[in-house]
Amino acid sequence: MNEVLAAADLLDPDAIADPYPIYRLLQDQVPVWQMPGTDIYVVTSFALVAEATTRVDDFSSNMQALVYRDEDGRPERLSFGDVGVQTLATADPPDHTLHRTTVFPELVAKRMAMLEPEIGEITAGALDRAVADGSVDFMATVGNVVPIRVIARLINFRDSQPDVLLRAAFESTEILSSTLTLPRLETLIAGIGEIEAWIADQLVAAQADPGDDILGSVARGVSNGTFGLHEGTVILHTLLSAGGESTTSLLGSATRILADDADLQDRLRTNRVLLPAFIEEALRLESPFRYLMRSVPADTQLGDVTIPTGASVLLFWGAANRDADEFEHPDEIDLGRRTLRHHVAFGRGIHHCVGAPLARLEAKIVLNAILERTSSFSLDPDDLPVWADSLLIRRYERLPLRLTGG
Repeated sequence: MNEVLAAADLLDPDAIADPYPIYRLLQDQVPVWQMPGTDIYVVTSFALVAEATTRVDDFSSNMQALVYRDEDGRPERLSFGDVGVQTLATADPPDHTLHRTTVFPELVAKRMAMLEPEIGEITAGALDRAVADGSVDFMATVGNVVPIRVIARLINFRDSQPDVLLRAAFESTEILSSTLTLPRLETLIAGIGEIEAWIADQLVAAQADPGDDILGSVARGVSNGTFGLHEGTVILHTLLSAGGESTTSLLGSATRILADDADLQDRLRTNRVLLPAFIEEALRLESPFRYLMRSVPADTQLGDVTIPTGASVLLFWGAANRDADEFEHPDEIDLGRRTLRHHVAFGRGIHHCVGAPLARLEAKIVLNAILERTSSFSLDPDDLPVWADSLLIRRYERLPLRLTGG
């Protein structure tokens, strides 16, 4: 049954662009699938993904390997064991609990409330150019621009350069893409030091006068010995990368869905109260992070499959969110769906994404502004969208649009 697919099929460019036929095949035939010739297991059913998130002792969040594409196009693992620093999304209890409570959730909620007017201003500035030009790459002008500026302000980095932070965020998630060659992966790993040195300098400076913000909260954690400087640096690096990336991906996917569906676009333009429901459906249909990896500390079983010690397990949120056993008409937008937040686009259990409220807020502000400022927008028929080459991230590299002002 494992031979239902070849290991390379999941990394094929066509499957990266449209993974859903493969997801459905795996759900129907082998919802826990061992990639042939590897110790990598792919979980695609909603029920089994949800179960694995509750079994933190069997499926550890500690990242002990990265996946890359070998010379034959097949997935291979670069194992590093216990060398890495495990924080937030890659930490298990009790460390995970400590990291999360040091910074969240009250502080994030407080900072978000303060930032809401600024998010509107950042969005307006980005849209001014887009609407004026009439034909733009949405990602370059809005989708990439707004989230990185907002996450930098949320953390309250001093004297940050958005372009530098955006490149650092994208390169950090590119390391996890599973589609890189080994030389490219090693190059990116070697380059992490530059952004982490900058973040460490920010933390050291903040220790002298920690503010009532995320940077100050982590700085206090370093000062009082809750965790070390390197651990605090990795926490902030993770927030920068994951926080910016998840919202960027959501904005691109939601905008593409509306650009493809003029009737839905008009419906939301005339009835903005439906925007939150639409955002949840966009999250479900195009989960910003397709999967997260778990490591297996001891032999265990999931479904009817035995998974050995040392294996890597990929919990595919993107597949689970289109599981027909869990969602009626799973490939369609349903603004009246009774369980709109039942999806796992932001993970599940103890690792539910701490930045989920921020992503939802930004999406609501940006989409509302686009609908307000235009009478219509559509894909550019002469310049088609391009997905990022990543098994992990569901993000547009380019999303050319034609916009008509309102």
